[in-house]
Amino acid sequence: MGNKQTIFTEEQLDNYQDCTFFNKKDILKWGNRGSEGFGHSSRVTQAVHSLAPGPSCLSCTHSDCCVCFLQENPFKERIVAAFSEDGEGNLTFNDFVDMFSVLCESAPRELKANYAFKIYDFNTDNFICKEDLELTLARLTKSELDEEEVVLVCDKVIEEADLDGDGKLGFADFEDMIAKAPDFLSTFHIRI
Repeated sequence: MGNKQTIFTEEQLDNYQDCTFFNKKDILKWGNRGSEGFGHSSRVTQAVHSLAPGPSCLSCTHSDCCVCFLQENPFKERIVAAFSEDGEGNLTFNDFVDMFSVLCESAPRELKANYAFKIYDFNTDNFICKEDLELTLARLTKSELDEEEVVLVCDKVIEEADLDGDGKLGFADFEDMIAKAPDFLSTFHIRI
């Protein structure tokens, strides 16, 4: 570590490395940027303030998703909610590290599929129903499809992916659909 002051003990670094898909260097990169460190119970707003690569990130607030790395992502609020321990979008540093660990390129497909399912399950009923698909489609297309097109796409997705015929996608249905999507792993990640 040289003369560089770090906010992590060796034990903490080892623990983060053991629990994520990152190495010590990646974890130190987050903690050593900026003049303020992370407390393990601090909010991501403080973390992002320390991590901010540019001026636009310095003004991020929790209410507009505060994770500047996701600022252009139409699902940013859903992503943050899926990774927050309280389910309300309040991220601790551990939640923040978990989020980036799952969203890194080396995380396994099964783990990514689990979080993708949570992100697309807007009503949090453990199924992706037609309403969840409509909300997903609206975000993906910036609401540019007319109502008839939305209904057609949602019906087609359910028809093709609903293995048990209950009119909604359970996790097994979703996982099977993801397995058939060759670009899922290349699109469900973020570069830091």
